[in-house]
Amino acid sequence: MSQLERDEDREERIEMEAVVDAYNEEERAMGWYYYLDDRLHFPFEAKWISRQRPKGTDVEVIEMSPEDDCWHDMFVEVRYQEGTVEDIFSARLYEIHPIDVDEETEEAIADWHYWVGRGYEF
Repeated sequence: MSQLERDEDREERIEMEAVVDAYNEEERAMGWYYYLDDRLHFPFEAKWISRQRPKGTDVEVIEMSPEDDCWHDMFVEVRYQEGTVEDIFSARLYEIHPIDVDEETEEAIADWHYWVGRGYEF
């Protein structure tokens, strides 16, 4: 299990709002999808930090990825610019670290980071 300390308030919010009435993987995945889609206020600036980008890359998060892409993990669409070249990529939400966002967006992303950090699965 995770070294991440259990947060009872976050556990209750996740249980009552994200995965409420979810009895299998598919229902938990879609519960999370709609929980995040309702609470993330797009667009917002973020650092995209991954193994390939350990120092992070500044991106603009523009929307949730399509439902069909989120059956096993939550993804968002990010606008990435390098010089004059701009492109849109799908990024794992766990790799997204928001910059100066509203409280609801910050809390929802933190809930997802907590879920993944605790080692929970759909």
